[in-house]
Amino acid sequence: MLVLRPIRGDDFAALKQIATESGHGFTSLPVDDEQLQAKIARAEASFNKQVNGPGDEGYLFVLEDTYSGQIVGTTGIEAAVGMSVPLYHYRLSTSVHHSPNLGVYNSVEILSMCNDYTGCSEICTLFLREEHRKGLTGRFLSRIRFLFMAEHSDRFSDTIIAEMRGVSDEQGHSPFWQWLQQHFFSIEFPQADHLVGLGDKTFISELMPKYPIYVSLLSPQAQAVIGEVHENTAPALRLLQREGFEHRGYVDLFDAGPTVEAKLGNIATVRQSKVCPVLIKEDLRPQGITWAICNDKVSEFRAIFSDAVQYCDIKHQLYLNAQTAQALGVSQGDSVRFFALSSR
Repeated sequence: MLVLRPIRGDDFAALKQIATESGHGFTSLPVDDEQLQAKIARAEASFNKQVNGPGDEGYLFVLEDTYSGQIVGTTGIEAAVGMSVPLYHYRLSTSVHHSPNLGVYNSVEILSMCNDYTGCSEICTLFLREEHRKGLTGRFLSRIRFLFMAEHSDRFSDTIIAEMRGVSDEQGHSPFWQWLQQHFFSIEFPQADHLVGLGDKTFISELMPKYPIYVSLLSPQAQAVIGEVHENTAPALRLLQREGFEHRGYVDLFDAGPTVEAKLGNIATVRQSKVCPVLIKEDLRPQGITWAICNDKVSEFRAIFSDAVQYCDIKHQLYLNAQTAQALGVSQGDSVRFFALSSR
C-alpha cells in the first residue's frame, strides 16, 4: 500500500536519491546534503509547531510503499513564501505607446520584476520516481496536498501558488536565461538554478536589470518560451488547471516558466471533499470509485488512495477495512476527509 506521511530524519537517503533523479530546474530539492538535512529538520519542526497563521513553515511529505519500505515520491507545501528570503517574479503586462497627432498606436509587452506573491502559500517539490508514474499515483500526490490544506486552513494563506518548471534542454540550459546571461550575467543557468535552490538569492538583486524589459527586445528563442512549461511538467500543469489554477502573467526569473494561482476555497479538490466519521467493516464491496482519504492530524498525518472503500451518502459514513484504517492511523468514529480520485 502507498501511504503519504510527513518526512522524517531517517528518510534522508531516499530524499537525496529523489533530488538526484529530479535533475536541473527542480530548485526546491538541491543535491546538497546540508540543505536537504535542513529541509527535513524544518519540516519536522513545522509539523510539530502550534501556529495561529501561516509563517515560515515548510511541510514536506513522502509517499512510502509500506510493503517494500521504499520512498517512491515526495510533495510539499510552503506556508508563506517570501517572508524570510525574497521571492522574485517577472510580471508580464502591456505598455501602450500612443500618439494621436501622428496616428500611431503600439501595444507592447513588458516584463517587470516584482514580489507580488509575498505571503502566499505555495505547493511545491512534487516528484514521483519514474517506475511509479502510472495509474493514479501522480494525481494523488498532486491533489492530496489540498486535503491537508483544507483540513488545516489556519496554517495557510487564502491564495495558493505553484511555480511551474520552464523550458530547458537536457543539459539544463534555458533559452530565456541565455539572453539574460548574455546581457547581464556571467554564469550558466544550472549554476544560477543551484544557487536559488541553496537559498542564495543576493545575486538576483545585484545583477538583474532594474527596469522593465521590453519582450520584443529579447531573442526569438527567449520570447518563445515565456509562460511555457518543460515537457515533463505539462501533465502537472494540466492537473492544476483542472483544479482551477490560472496563469495571471507571472513567470520565473530564470526560465520564464509560469506561476499559477488559485484561492484555497475555490480549488476543485477542496470543494469536492467531504468530512465524515469512519466505520470499520470487512468484506467491503467496491463501488467502482477510487477514494483519496486523509486523517485530520498534523504531525501524524496519513493519506492513502484505495477502491476498497465504501461511502454511504444517506448515512454520511465512510466504511474502511481494518488494514486501511490502520494505514490511516484512525479508529472507528474518527473523522476523515476524502474525495473521489477516480470513478468508472
